[in-house]
Amino acid sequence: MSHPKSAIDSTPSCAPPGAEVTVPSFVLPTGACDTHAHVICDDFERYPLVSDRSYTPPPAPEGLYLDVLRRIGIQRGVLVQPSVYGTDNRYMLDVLKRHQEQLRGVAVINEQIGDEELAKMHALGVRGVRINVLFRGGVNLDAMEHLANRVADLGWHMQFLIDVRYLSELEARIAKLPCPVVIDHLGHFPAHLGVKEPGFEALLRNVSEHGWWVKLSGAYRLSDQQPEYADTDALAHALLDTAPERMVWGSDWPHVALESPPDTGLLLERLHAWAPSERQRQRILVDNPAALYDFK
Repeated sequence: MSHPKSAIDSTPSCAPPGAEVTVPSFVLPTGACDTHAHVICDDFERYPLVSDRSYTPPPAPEGLYLDVLRRIGIQRGVLVQPSVYGTDNRYMLDVLKRHQEQLRGVAVINEQIGDEELAKMHALGVRGVRINVLFRGGVNLDAMEHLANRVADLGWHMQFLIDVRYLSELEARIAKLPCPVVIDHLGHFPAHLGVKEPGFEALLRNVSEHGWWVKLSGAYRLSDQQPEYADTDALAHALLDTAPERMVWGSDWPHVALESPPDTGLLLERLHAWAPSERQRQRILVDNPAALYDFK
């Protein structure tokens, strides 16, 4: 479905998610979870995109996402509010309401949100809020401390989309937050810089000393080696060697803000190189997500 005229402006459009999804070569454990995906409704009048955004996505509705999960053998998912909806979480919440056993959510909220709305989100399966430093439309660092204090009593975490090369400017603030911390996409920096990059070393230190969580996701956004992404292996191994109990995997479906999306199944296949043992994958795909997102 094409975008209605009202949803089109000068922001670049991105490709729809790829139709080809390779089935992973390994057997996934029961209860496996994809901890990072976005859903975008095909009704742009009912769920409009914000005008101040970095990209214009095609529809990526819940049915398509759930079909991808089925094809790659994953039973659970975590929906992350995309920046193109700003703080209008309605579509994500509507999807969560329809799939309360299977899905959880990470919302984008502002400082004006009321306690009643937070309680409603919690009842529907929201377990975190996202701070977005890289794309327009999300909530930025100015609100970080206030929002962390609002959600801490709910047991929620704060998730950061940030390039860890700039972590030194923020880690003192983040360390004081009263809630768990989750970092997106292996730290979201060029993989060729390697594990000795100062920002990545700071990430490892905070994972070790402060229990930060990291999503083993978005390898294709960091890698110069498409489509195997082998240059991300060292990053994933360093994180897993530091705190395997704090690592989760995410597909980043539908792979927004790209002209050519990756094969979601091949992204999952990379996990086999990062975690070759069944016990490791059980922890990354099942045990850790269950703890972080409160799956029963």
